[in-house]
Amino acid sequence: MSKMNGLVLRAAGINCDVETKYALELAGFKAERVHINELLKNKSMLEENHILVFPGGFSYGDDVAAGRILANQIEHHLYEIIEEFVGAGKLVLGICNGFQVLVKSGLLPASPQIGCRSVSITHNDIPQFYDNWVYLQPGTEKCVFINPEQRIYLPMAHGEGKVVTKDARTLKALQKDGHIAFRYVDKDGKTGDYPINPNGAVDSIAGLTDSTGRVLGLMPHPERFIRRIQHPQWTRLPENIEADGMTIFNNAAEYVQNNL
Repeated sequence: MSKMNGLVLRAAGINCDVETKYALELAGFKAERVHINELLKNKSMLEENHILVFPGGFSYGDDVAAGRILANQIEHHLYEIIEEFVGAGKLVLGICNGFQVLVKSGLLPASPQIGCRSVSITHNDIPQFYDNWVYLQPGTEKCVFINPEQRIYLPMAHGEGKVVTKDARTLKALQKDGHIAFRYVDKDGKTGDYPINPNGAVDSIAGLTDSTGRVLGLMPHPERFIRRIQHPQWTRLPENIEADGMTIFNNAAEYVQNNL
């Protein structure tokens, strides 16, 4: 396949759209930044794309709750068309605020066994904005964005990143059905309390995928580690190393090339 198109959604307060577009382009996509109002006016533009990305930032100032207002727009005006988009075998990625939007709109975990209001993302246990690098251990083999055996290291920055579930039954369903895409771990792959799990997320959840494995949401920022020199200890890394963040975008490109 010679042409792969990606759409990066913008709204007031989103501030990671340019970096995300660039990461898609490095992976081989022809990417475009589109304001949500444009998409609402012309929903058919999704048909021309193979991946839809909800980037990080503070959509609508995170008024009410992080991602809540944009999630309402998605839920009431774009939910069905995005469902069709995924149903056609295409991809959706939500990063940080975008992950919050996917969860609060019901697009994640999007499982028949889990109600759309049974999972949410709320304030960190330590009530402050937290900015650091974290290790992520894949928790499923079904998500097309990730390498199941590869632990990755990414930067994160949020004040409302704690994944919570309605009850133990919901958490068990997430675990059993392979919805947990990533967990926070230490450098040896072990889970733990703060600062290993920086926000207190249940079961150390850092990312979720849907039942198809074609929708991924995660709190850390893969678009902020797409070049070796962005690593905090980049001078100690091999020159030919692939930045961990690019694995997300490269896997998306490989999937599109082989399946769409």
